[in-house]
Amino acid sequence: MKRIAALLIASSVLLGGCATQDTSLYYWGSYEAMIYEMYVEPGNAPAALQISKLEQDIQKADALGKQVPPGLFAHLGMMYAAEGKAGLAQEALLKEKALYPEATTMVETLLKNQQQGGNQ
Repeated sequence: MKRIAALLIASSVLLGGCATQDTSLYYWGSYEAMIYEMYVEPGNAPAALQISKLEQDIQKADALGKQVPPGLFAHLGMMYAAEGKAGLAQEALLKEKALYPEATTMVETLLKNQQQGGNQ
């Protein structure tokens, strides 16, 4: 009986230790919660605040040696565009395209729309 109890305790400790390891490929930071808030309560997530949070998430991801999730740089680019920062918007969109080539069509459409918006 003591052996079974010891085995259960040892298993719990081992599994508990494994459960605390972060195996995620991406550092999500505040991105998911911010997207949710942006859609549920848009007034609580102005572009400037989103830019600040996304930039912090990017720095934290770099510090942890992780990638940011797909869509984060595209979202950042759109927030820069909303703030009238066309150069930074283009830079962020191109970074999205470089990191996630599967987003090429979307990014090129966003860049095209941004250029057309600037010419009107």
